[in-house]
Amino acid sequence: MYLAYVMTRDRGAMDPLLTAFAQKCLREGHRVAGIVQSNTPRPDTHHCDMDVKVLPDGPVFRISQSLGRQARGCRLDPAALESAVAAVQNSLSASAELMIVNKFGKHEAEGRGFRDLIAEALEKGTPVLVGVNRLNLDAFLDFSGDLAVPLDPGIASLTHWFDAIRTQSKEAAQ
Repeated sequence: MYLAYVMTRDRGAMDPLLTAFAQKCLREGHRVAGIVQSNTPRPDTHHCDMDVKVLPDGPVFRISQSLGRQARGCRLDPAALESAVAAVQNSLSASAELMIVNKFGKHEAEGRGFRDLIAEALEKGTPVLVGVNRLNLDAFLDFSGDLAVPLDPGIASLTHWFDAIRTQSKEAAQ
């Protein structure tokens, strides 16, 4: 089983990193499942709209909800997130070479969201790459046990990890 996680120092840096890596893998012809996120600033507020794209080619789900200008609570739309989870589950096949999950967030920390799907992918032998933030790191490490390996936040590090898995798989098949 191959499970890796990546953390970034700068707020908002995870989404472009995982999106760029997913795009690189897809351009190279790899079968990638999972989800990546993009954020669109909203000029009328300090919040952004959060959209997730199911890999490899959609659909896109808006997972944020507008709670008003003064709202300070969690803007995640749990129903939209669960719809995205279901879409990824439907697209995850035994032939997937990699699954990317943009974030092990509060829902996953509480046992919902992508948590079961991560375990399902690992059981199928699909390597999984997960974005994790500091708030949910302890919950992710409790979930993953000693299985998860940390990766440096860069395309080169992610590529090296994925290439090493592919090399090991080829050698094991011979």
